[in-house]
Amino acid sequence: MRKQFKRLIIGLLAAAMTGCAGAVSKTETDTPQEQTETAAQTKTYLSEADIEIKDTLENTADGEHAITADGEEVSYANTAVNKSGEASGDEADFYGANAAVFATNGAALDLKEMVIKTNGTHANAVFSYGSGTIVHIADSVIETTGNCSGGLMTTGGGTTKAENLTVHTTGNSSAAIRSDRGGGTVTVTGGSYTAEGKGSPVVYSTADITVTDALMKSTSAQGIVVEGKNSVTLNNVELYADNNSKNSDKSDWFQAVMIYQSMSGDAAQGKASFAMNGGSLTNANGDIFFVNNTTADISLSNAEIINNDASGNFLRAAAAGWGREGSNGGHVNMYAKKQPISGNMLVDGVSTLNLYLDDASSFQGAINPDGQEGEVYVEIKNGSVWKLSADSYITSLTCEADSIDLNGHTLYVSGEAYKEGTASQGEAVETVVSSDGSQGVMPDGQPPEKPPGDGSSHGQPPEKPPGDGFGGGEPPARPEDQE
Repeated sequence: MRKQFKRLIIGLLAAAMTGCAGAVSKTETDTPQEQTETAAQTKTYLSEADIEIKDTLENTADGEHAITADGEEVSYANTAVNKSGEASGDEADFYGANAAVFATNGAALDLKEMVIKTNGTHANAVFSYGSGTIVHIADSVIETTGNCSGGLMTTGGGTTKAENLTVHTTGNSSAAIRSDRGGGTVTVTGGSYTAEGKGSPVVYSTADITVTDALMKSTSAQGIVVEGKNSVTLNNVELYADNNSKNSDKSDWFQAVMIYQSMSGDAAQGKASFAMNGGSLTNANGDIFFVNNTTADISLSNAEIINNDASGNFLRAAAAGWGREGSNGGHVNMYAKKQPISGNMLVDGVSTLNLYLDDASSFQGAINPDGQEGEVYVEIKNGSVWKLSADSYITSLTCEADSIDLNGHTLYVSGEAYKEGTASQGEAVETVVSSDGSQGVMPDGQPPEKPPGDGSSHGQPPEKPPGDGFGGGEPPARPEDQE
């Protein structure tokens, strides 16, 4: 029987980061770092010692699996799974070769109280492939140490449902929660998810991924990467991101959340989305959000967002090394409800922003403080307020008379200085997603580098190793494979 008490994983947290994002009550004496450390140390997570192992399955052959479910209903419990061996590129990252646990052809695979470990290259731990395939895993521990070896991997329209896991990856391009070509649906509830390798975000999404009530930590790459017409939704999640290394030279910036289109063909083109409802995001380095070569909806509601990098921005919508030069900016619709926002927003000349502050949200910061570049519309209503931290340049404004505190600065709206205490009525920037989903951004013919660690597009787009078959990493470089 499984032990009733879970071991505190302070050692893992200490090794993974100097502080962990946490939704904690603030005091006048605690710094954000102290607050997040306190939150991390009060949590407990499932460990290997909590699981009673009754059987062990091993496979060391290149490209093979320790467990395979092919078009059948099958379940395993209280089992240790060990996988070594090698694989390369597309066969592993798109189609599941060399995964420790592999489900395909409409299989229904149920896993409970498992300890799954891999130490090969391109050795994902649990892989769900193909439409109609469902993997359900609960109360289990996953560890991967090789490059391009994710924890949970979903491709080809598969479905993965995970509950109360402890997932820890240390290889490059090895996101804890990954998807690749063909995407799928991933639902994660509870547990702890840590990615430590270069180009390894906690989540690299080319699917629809929802995470609820979990602790998530990245110590080298972005916390979250969304590529193409896909989504990530975080509900009451504590996310700590420390993007401090890059796998490619396609971008000069670090960030906690990256949304982009690599043009590698691994993710459908179209509008991406990121939503955060409650919980917390603590960023150690660079910007909070970066959007490039795609259109994205970012929805924030009552989340605690802390940037411990004083030089970082809240949002950067800008061209980088993906897409065709001159038409590869970021096009953002940001929706804030009951949401405090602190930090500047930069929108370059080929990018656009529609910022909607609603339901008593607050924004303290500047927009394009160095002068007008891309088109920006700001709408402030229902008790929301914008307090400027520097001169700001936008193209259109809708606000009530008491919505803007200039704080000694000047707000320019289409070149004209806004008069504090006056209402305004403007129009949003039209964001067009073309039929091919390219937002007017055409591929430049060069597949982007994929984020490291996911092997496909997972994490922060890292550059992928040659021959891995994708283009997305520190986006292809893809974020996961890329940085």
